[in-house]
Amino acid sequence: MSKSIVSVVKYEKPLESVRKVVELTKLFDDLPKEVKIFIKPNIVYWSSGPHPKWGVITTSRVMEDVVTLLKEKGIDDITIGEGFGSNEAAQDAFKKLGYNDLKERFGVKLINTGDRPHEKIDMGCEFLVNFASDALKADYIISLPVLKTHSQAVVSLGMKNLKGFINIASRKKFHSADPIKTLHFNVAKLPNNIPPVLTLIDGIYTLERGPSMDGKAHRTNLLIASKDILSADIVGAKALGIEPSDVPHLVQAAKDRDRSTSLSDIEIVGEKIEAVASHHDWEFIYNEAGDLPLPFYRRQFKGLKYKRYDTTMCTYCSAINGLLLVLLKNAWNGETFGGIEFLTGKIMEPSSGMNKTILVGQCQYNKNKDHPNIKELVPIRGCPPSMEDIKDAFEICGIKVNPLMFQGGGTDMGGVIFLQKYKGKSEFEESFYKLK
Repeated sequence: MSKSIVSVVKYEKPLESVRKVVELTKLFDDLPKEVKIFIKPNIVYWSSGPHPKWGVITTSRVMEDVVTLLKEKGIDDITIGEGFGSNEAAQDAFKKLGYNDLKERFGVKLINTGDRPHEKIDMGCEFLVNFASDALKADYIISLPVLKTHSQAVVSLGMKNLKGFINIASRKKFHSADPIKTLHFNVAKLPNNIPPVLTLIDGIYTLERGPSMDGKAHRTNLLIASKDILSADIVGAKALGIEPSDVPHLVQAAKDRDRSTSLSDIEIVGEKIEAVASHHDWEFIYNEAGDLPLPFYRRQFKGLKYKRYDTTMCTYCSAINGLLLVLLKNAWNGETFGGIEFLTGKIMEPSSGMNKTILVGQCQYNKNKDHPNIKELVPIRGCPPSMEDIKDAFEICGIKVNPLMFQGGGTDMGGVIFLQKYKGKSEFEESFYKLK
């Protein structure tokens, strides 16, 4: 079997660096002029307020360069799309990331796949997956993820980026409570029965403990590309200092293809991976009991249990999970929380002896609302829960939170808080996310 080619290039100059990583792997060589291209960036979330984008969102710099190279080949049918929760969010993102400028200059189409038709396809999961019809109609998909770690999936690269093409119902099913057909199993199936995927990983900024703004970004200046999505992700994991054999969905994807997660059947061109790799932590560390984040434990938060998240917690509750931890961190005044336990996902069960048990999300509520260990139930129902329900739950538990923390769906104030860690660091430039 011939080896898959993966190019690794240091980012140095606009267009020139992306051109180099594309040419080394001949990524666009087989594309005829009449081809239909769908480009999928990684836009994890969008908020009208300020927040760190570095290592979280695909840079507009790389997006513009990819579109420019496609146009140089005479390709006109180019669509850029992401699965947003609302068209308002999509339009805000396209405007602020400069995609509207690409539409004006190059005639690219911009769509929110979350508000467009989906088709049921067999990807090898235990269920038919609702996948974006617009992407299925393309001749090629270009997956343009960020080089980042992920607190559930270990890494979020070319394969994981495709999850944005599936609708909300399928995304929830991906976070299965089945001990075998887990999130990892399902993510490995994402490249199946869809158009060919070309992968270019944007590592100008990388992210530890991703995928969102509470992670830690680094200026890494790396680009990774391949016609083979598994090979690109294997090299991407290595660049993050993580062994591909420690990434369950890569192990599953390799098994499905009768391959290894080693570099034995991959030819890396450009930079040597060992010369550019740097270790990135992926998981948030908890105490030995697994019922309190380590920073909370070290600060001696009393009367609180917040069990370690698992892969059954879906995307929407994951975003709320981060907000809840920020709220608790900012609410603590050195006194006891009074015996409160938070539960998330689909498999956690209440501990005995707690005074109040907060069930986060509809899945957790449905599972444990009648559990005998619960002394006082405080539900945060909904799929996903609303900010109003979260606010009510905190008030019931006597946890005092600054009302400003709930503005903008909780991300506005959270964004301001997380931006502080990058203040005064010149390597973190907003210009990479603007085109004018």
